[in-house]
Amino acid sequence: MANWIDKVSNPLQVGGIETAVLDDGPGRGTRVAWINTGAGLRYKVVIDRGLDIAEAFYNAYGLAWISHLGVTAPPSGGYRGIEWLNAFGGGLLTTCGLDHVGGPEADEYGERGLHSQYSGLPATIESIVQPDPLAGRLDMHITGTVKQSQPLGAQLVLKRTISGRLGDPAIHIRDEVINHGNTPAPHMLLYHMNLGWPLVDEGSDICWKGSWTSREGEDNARIFRKGMPFRKGKPPLEEHAGSGEEAAFIDVEADVEGKCLCGIHNPELGIALSITFEKKQLPWLTNWQHWGPGEYVVGLEPGTHPPIGQSRARSDGSLILLQPKERRSYGMTIRILDRPEDIIAFLQAAGQTESY
Repeated sequence: MANWIDKVSNPLQVGGIETAVLDDGPGRGTRVAWINTGAGLRYKVVIDRGLDIAEAFYNAYGLAWISHLGVTAPPSGGYRGIEWLNAFGGGLLTTCGLDHVGGPEADEYGERGLHSQYSGLPATIESIVQPDPLAGRLDMHITGTVKQSQPLGAQLVLKRTISGRLGDPAIHIRDEVINHGNTPAPHMLLYHMNLGWPLVDEGSDICWKGSWTSREGEDNARIFRKGMPFRKGKPPLEEHAGSGEEAAFIDVEADVEGKCLCGIHNPELGIALSITFEKKQLPWLTNWQHWGPGEYVVGLEPGTHPPIGQSRARSDGSLILLQPKERRSYGMTIRILDRPEDIIAFLQAAGQTESY
């Protein structure tokens, strides 16, 4: 593709960022931004849902699981109990927190719904920078802020930048959480990555490395039991119809640079999706497996905690308390691999070495 710049009139021929507003269905009125890397990877950022990511594709292949709901407009009154599920569209990324991740609970510190409020909050866009090949700029990004605030209460603000580069099939997410309040604020954060068919299929490799425990407990677990093939994709399971599911909480291993790696490899498609993050920022990984007929999804969820809830985190001493004006930074890179040598290196680094 030598001299390709002289063959392009508009950078959108190659890739870039295009904003729009959905005009039909339950997502009507919701702001979105389609991002095309020009390298086969394209995805939809939902501005009105915390700059999370809904659909994502690599060439002809879908990467994300999309629920029956899909994108819905943000609620006006927040979530209580399990109302979070009433708007759970799945998607490549649903952010959980910023103060609680886990099931509904109430204690002397207040009442908290499933995974808290973040994913229902709209962002304020600070900047959109388009690539400009003629000026020698191939990078692009969208930056916005999301306020999870309550007058006379917690004042948490997340600033998110999603960036990429023309010609590179990768998504870089950089978050900064700030306590703008005048009292310490509880803080928990989980990146709920939802991978679906055709990336996830029978025989797909589910890749991660680290010591783990079953959320259900050893006596009740059917998938996450020692000796079971829980690192391989399964056919749809009738026992997962409805709310059937299982999860493992993983003390994910890091390499010598402190980087953690997980992802999905589909040998039939010849592609892998890798997720890279820092152990010191996100020390836990949750692997959620839900093989329901018509609801077929694998979750890989880096987080400050597994989804144990604020109450348990407070009692075991792991709850983060952000002091006034304190900031915490997080980063994650999602990358598509299609070269055999890159896939083999990924599988080895992520602990999936049994068959390779």
